[in-house]
Parts: sequence; structure tokens; C-alpha cells
Amino acid sequence: MFMRMFYNQQLAQASYLVGCAATGEALVIDPNRDLDQYFALAEREGFRISAVTETHIHADFVSGARELAARGGARLYLSAEGTPDWQYDYAARAGATLLRDGDTFMVGNIRLAVMHTPGHTPEHIAFLLTDTAHADQPMGIFTGDFVFVGDVGRPDLLERAAGYTGTMEAGARQLYRSLGRFRTLPEYLQVWPGHGAGSACGKALGAVPQSTLGYEKRFNWAFQVQGEDEFVEQVLAGQPSPPAYFAQMKRINKAGPALLSTLPAPRHLHLHDLREVLSAGTMVVDTRPADAYAGGHLPGTINIPLGPSFVTLAGWQLPYDRPFALIVDEHDDLAAVRELQLIGLDDLAGYASSGVLAAWAAQGHEPATVQRTDPAGLFDLLSREDVMLLDVREPAEVALGAIDGSRAIPLGYLTRRLAEVPRDRTIAVYCQSGVRSSIAASLLVGAGYPRVVDLVGGFDAWRRHAWAVPVSARAQAPAR
Repeated sequence: MFMRMFYNQQLAQASYLVGCAATGEALVIDPNRDLDQYFALAEREGFRISAVTETHIHADFVSGARELAARGGARLYLSAEGTPDWQYDYAARAGATLLRDGDTFMVGNIRLAVMHTPGHTPEHIAFLLTDTAHADQPMGIFTGDFVFVGDVGRPDLLERAAGYTGTMEAGARQLYRSLGRFRTLPEYLQVWPGHGAGSACGKALGAVPQSTLGYEKRFNWAFQVQGEDEFVEQVLAGQPSPPAYFAQMKRINKAGPALLSTLPAPRHLHLHDLREVLSAGTMVVDTRPADAYAGGHLPGTINIPLGPSFVTLAGWQLPYDRPFALIVDEHDDLAAVRELQLIGLDDLAGYASSGVLAAWAAQGHEPATVQRTDPAGLFDLLSREDVMLLDVREPAEVALGAIDGSRAIPLGYLTRRLAEVPRDRTIAVYCQSGVRSSIAASLLVGAGYPRVVDLVGGFDAWRRHAWAVPVSARAQAPAR
């Protein structure tokens, strides 16, 4: 048997290829839309991808299962568990084989046994893997978003992200019962999860790629809780805000993702095209680093720097119901386009290279800028001007300490809560490290706020200068 994990850092997401050396057949589990990686490995190792499956209807990325099956001729296996509201609409059209608890299927000599594990979602299944050429007992289990290293899948996403009111407590109770069944499996089983540290599908995921059932039973918090009610309380407490795009992922993956092969090639925009796009009200995202954007950018654009958090941050801000456009560095090679397609942001009006900025200046226009400052500069500013401090971190971060007198509005909710941000004061924006605040500053400047200052280095830098409030303090609305 051959097995390889693929890990996408942007999504903190794991997918797997399992191959049978005897027959040359291979299975892919929980693929994302970057299909070339699976085909390249299969070709290199001498396998043919004959099957593809997934553990559930994903909320944090667009599944590549449908397209992988269509492109490579693989048999598609999908869950038939759960309520009618959470079953695949496209399964019949795609010719999928539907799976229920206790079902098995073979990929060469490798047997996959289906275990229904509801809680994170109603239709969630896990796969027990047995290499029948060498053993009659399973080696491990692909747990998807059911059990992670050190954590379990959050049961609140259907309610908090997809709007299914009243489902999160029921999901938490289902999850508790699924864990009770899971703990009866052999402790030697390897645990191959669907996500690692940094994913919003849990609150305390470990950075180790795999574990064992025995280890998780001893050290995963969820297995230490005594009683269902206590588990429900603990699993629902302290969950991070689900990114806005999670609701779109559920819809797209349930209905059936569009095939990337059917999308038009990205259109290259020149300056006059970009000006037309901006005048039409299209959101234009400048993906250059924050300092480059702050030093000069086209008026009306916002900044989401291409980097480790690009996909998640873009998912909070970009629209799914209308086109958007990008400005990219010449050396980018459209990495931003491919990364946005991972979360279904396919409606691209076009992209322009950063050379449009020089063309803009050559026509005699002044670029827009964003003022940036360090902690010493902000300290001085606070002593001289009427400043509103805007903290764009998550509530759990704010609870551990904030700059005295600041108002907290998480970045993902800023555009819908602009009425809480006065236009007649200087707005000084900060986050934990400076990444989110640069985006927030660009949103405020783009919305016409006349005096916006971005704190470089964020609260981490402020705290190093010993100006932070005590750890127990929380942000609040400043007195006027």
C-alpha cells in the first residue's frame, strides 16, 4: 500500500491519496480544487486514480471531488447519511455511489469501511482503512472534520455560518455520541484528520499531522469531559467567528461545484479597463504587500496582501454575487487567482499587473496613500489628536488585552458596521500583528474616511513597548 498526505497551508487542509501497489489503483480522499497535485503524484508513482471520496460537505473550501471524477474518470463516492437538507444535490447527476454506515468498498486490495460520525455535520462519515493484502484489521481511520489532533470538529457551523437556527446544540450532542462510538475502536488505529492548526473548523487543532486513537483518548480535551451536557457547553464555548464565505462553501459543495475547466481564462486589464471596472463599482483588490499599498495605490482599491492568510481574509471581504478584479505583482503568475478558486471565488472580472500604478502616475494622477505608524508614533498621536482606536481582532484576542479605550469590531464585520466608526475623528487601526489592520485601513480609506492610521506590528508591537493594558482588560467604546 502507498499513502501520501497533501497539506494546503492556506486552508490548513489535508487530503490523501491511497494506492494499491498490486493493482495500480488509487483513491483520493477530501481533494481540494488543486487537482494537478494528485494527478502528478499518481503518474509519478505509477497509479491510476480510480476512486474519489470525501468525508462531508465541506464549509471551508470548494471540494475537488466532482471535478476529479469528471476529469479522470474515477468513481465518485459520497455520503447518503444525514437529513435531506444536508445531502448532495448533484450526486445522481454525477453518477455517485452513495455510502451509508457500515458500507465497504475496495480500491484494489484496500478496503474502506464507512462509519457515520455526525456532529460536525449531519452527513459526516469517516473511513476505516484495511490493507487486506497484509492484514484483516484496519490500520487507521480518515476522520475528516470529526476528530483532529487535540480537538474535535465544531458543531456550530450549520447555525453560525449557514443559518440553520437551532442546530448547534443538537450537533454537539450528536458529536458527543459519535465520540462515544469512536472511543470503542482499537487504540492502535492511526488517526488521519482533515485539518491542522490554523483551521477555523475547530478551536485548538494541533500542528502534528496525525495521531492515534489511544493518544487522543488520553490527551484530546474532548475525551476527558465527563457527561454530555458538560461536553456540549465546552465544545460550543470559545469557537472563533466562522469566516463569511463558509456559508457559500456549504451551498456550492452541496449543489455541486462548477468545473474549473469550464471557466473562461482570466482577462488581463490595462489601466483604462481598470478605471472602467472601478467606475462600475466593482471591488478591486490590490494584492501587493501592505507597505507597498500604503505608499501608493489606485484610489478606490482595497488591500489584501498575498500571503499565508490571503484566502481566509479574501473570503471575508470579496463578493460571491458579483465580479471582482485583482492587481497583482508581475512575478505573481496569477497565484492569487488559483488561491481564490480554492474557495469558489470564480467570478473574476480580470487582473492587472502592478505596472498600472506607473501608468496612472504617468497620466499626472496622484496615488492614494495610507498613513502608517509605529507604537511611539501612535502614542504621540494619542496625546495630540482626537483619535478613535479601532481594534479589528477577534473577541478571544481582545479578551487577553487591548489598548486602553479602543473599540473592538472584528475585521470580517467592519464593512457592515461602518456606522459605528465616526468620520470626524482620526481612526487608528490595529490588530494582533499588523496584517488585518492594513486591510481594515484600506477598507476605511476606500470608504472615504479622511484620516486613517495603521499601527505597524499591531498589538504585539504595542505590548513590547510596555504600553498595553493588563491582560484582563477588554476593549470598549472610548468616551467622547
